[in-house]
Amino acid sequence: MTADDASPVGHTPGEAPPGGAPVEVETGARLHVGFGNLSLAHERLYGAAGVGVDRPGVRLTAAPADEVVCDHDTARRYAERVCGLLDLPGARIDVDRTLPRHMGLGSGTQLSLAVLAGVARAYGSEPRVRERAPALGRGGRSGVGVAAFETGGFVLDAGHPTERFTTDRPADGDWTVPAVAARHAVPDDWRFLLVIPDAEPGRADGREDDSMRAVVEDADPDVADRVAGVVQRRLLPALAEGSVERFGAAVGEIGRLNGAWFADEQGGVYRPPVGDVVAALRDATAVFGSGQSSWGPTVYGVTDADHADAARDAGRRALDDAGVGGDVLVVRARNDGATVRHGDEF
Repeated sequence: MTADDASPVGHTPGEAPPGGAPVEVETGARLHVGFGNLSLAHERLYGAAGVGVDRPGVRLTAAPADEVVCDHDTARRYAERVCGLLDLPGARIDVDRTLPRHMGLGSGTQLSLAVLAGVARAYGSEPRVRERAPALGRGGRSGVGVAAFETGGFVLDAGHPTERFTTDRPADGDWTVPAVAARHAVPDDWRFLLVIPDAEPGRADGREDDSMRAVVEDADPDVADRVAGVVQRRLLPALAEGSVERFGAAVGEIGRLNGAWFADEQGGVYRPPVGDVVAALRDATAVFGSGQSSWGPTVYGVTDADHADAARDAGRRALDDAGVGGDVLVVRARNDGATVRHGDEF
């Protein structure tokens, strides 16, 4: 069975496999373009925009077991939580590949939901990832990672009611994942440049919570109004009309506006050395817009198939200009959710 034939987690599933069958789950990464609002002055908080991409990604297998057996520390912790959540005795998890942690690619959400989907399907039940993601600590602010796992594509989520979240995120499980407000398939000929500098990982866990609290307490509500204008009048029309140049310019502007909220917490509109990489990419004619994914340090750029080689070269030059090493990839959007294969299908 090919990847196209496998069962997408986010689509209406077919019959669940018999309990006891090993299961392989594969999913991509997500790019986080930015939030729609971080000010307590507006009635909706957060509201994230992002896109699923096909590489890098997560691939693992899961099978029933009498206890949790896994030599990947993070995946093992998720498997323990999943088995407790589903009242299962255990599972064997073998991680073939995973995303680098805290680099702006959605590693925690993609791995945790892959474990959930694999374990649930191995026991013959549906994972219900959107319902169960909060119990795994996912979807507390942005719903982009969950939506990318479910359906892929470009996603704009609805955020949370401001009075529900205020400055502190509720305890794990005590929220619902933001609803998808808009979802578009990304045109087949569009590409995304990923520049991943050799730099400190982005913020996570308690440090991220502290930073987000500080940002939300002081966020300028006018910035949210400007972001809304870019989304409504530039980004969504560019997607609907298939204009990669206008889409790239729009997501770059959303990232820059988000950076105004985060500047005090991350040392500038973009965190070092991301700012130098983004600045270098502005002069690249093959890159139609660029920004920082989540807390970074991954930088994304928007390009297309005709300009992919030139964009890749521009990414390498940007790292040189910033004086850092790193990896450069040109990837496709992933317009489908995670795939699940059973038994002899993999």
